[in-house]
Amino acid sequence: MPTFDEFAPIGALLILSVVMVALITIISRLFGPYRPSLRKTAPYESGMKPIGPAVRRFPVRFYLIAVLFILFDIEVVFMLPWAVVFRQLGLFALIEMVIFIAILLVGYFYAWRKGALEWE
Repeated sequence: MPTFDEFAPIGALLILSVVMVALITIISRLFGPYRPSLRKTAPYESGMKPIGPAVRRFPVRFYLIAVLFILFDIEVVFMLPWAVVFRQLGLFALIEMVIFIAILLVGYFYAWRKGALEWE
């Protein structure tokens, strides 16, 4: 069972980080220049006045591609620890990774056939 002594450095680092962020924010607000004006607080888009609402709806396809990217990116991250211990695990590790990649490819081809990877 972990004791308090094992987690004390993490807690100290967390407390120190929060105190430093608060301290830097307060000091910059007190001593830094702060002169807001209508021109400074106006939205900026390439030097042109904004046209239309600032909040636009993104298409669902954007989120689908983002989720697929994260999914496949995380799956690739799982291959690094496997590559590090591959020689120690031997044939078992190779078979497991072939199965893992096969399942990954099935998902990839499914997304491809459904048109989830096409951007219009």
